[in-house]
Amino acid sequence: MVPHLTTALSGPLVSLEKRMLEAMPDIEHWFRGQWQEVAAPFYASVDLRNAGFKLAPVDTNLFPGGFNNLNPEFLSLAVQAAQVAVEKICPDARRLLLIPENHTRNTYYLRNVVELCHILKAAGMEVRVGSLSPEITEVARLETHDGLPLILEPLVREKNRLKLQAVTFEGVDYPAFDSCAI
Repeated sequence: MVPHLTTALSGPLVSLEKRMLEAMPDIEHWFRGQWQEVAAPFYASVDLRNAGFKLAPVDTNLFPGGFNNLNPEFLSLAVQAAQVAVEKICPDARRLLLIPENHTRNTYYLRNVVELCHILKAAGMEVRVGSLSPEITEVARLETHDGLPLILEPLVREKNRLKLQAVTFEGVDYPAFDSCAI
């Protein structure tokens, strides 16, 4: 799948995009070489600035809050990147415990967490969402700005592990959960 830059402009960026697409094999080869030396986390993002005649990276976000802003056409690429990243951490991983930031009132951020869960599930993982927040003492159902649910569970520390206890919430049984990776 070849990404195409989308913009309201139709001038100089079109020629830039054409040059990038023509050079794609060389660009991809260079990226592969760089990622073999230092792997970038699949969850990092880069903000780009479009000056009309050039495109430049201006900021790298290690923990971005915009998985919900990904172009749906690139979902398969996000799933593949997640699979590769998880495999590097733990090749046998089946369960992932996702621990989002504590500011659970931001419904747009919650939508980002829901989408990240979707990507990880599509990558073949069982995913549950736990919270370190002292305010979360029992299972909570949160909603995103567009009405999607997010089940947030309180974390339990057992020795040097973070786990989720077995609970029944809204008629659904959630078994105890000990993840392969956090």
